[in-house]
Amino acid sequence: MILMSIKIDKDKCIKCGKCIKVCPGSLIYADENKKAFIKYEDECWGCTACLKECGVSAIKYFLGEDIGGRGGSMTVNKGKDFWQWNITDGNGKVHWVKINTKESNKY
Repeated sequence: MILMSIKIDKDKCIKCGKCIKVCPGSLIYADENKKAFIKYEDECWGCTACLKECGVSAIKYFLGEDIGGRGGSMTVNKGKDFWQWNITDGNGKVHWVKINTKESNKY
């Protein structure tokens, strides 16, 4: 069984609702305080659409051992001209990949 799951940190959630709108599986909902939560974590497709929309890194994508992640997690920071993928490995060490969005698709 492959588990591709996200976790939403309600303390970081700013109630913007962007993650709810982009989830192709309609798995993210708002609670009574309008904070996002995932209803069925085991049904997450792992598309990372919500991760990319969250501007405050309130959503973590877990990189399970079944997909080579060895229990790590990933968040995304979005800047004006870049995306920074922050990967915390299973030992707690943080790695990151920064992508210049203006230059990335120039061929």
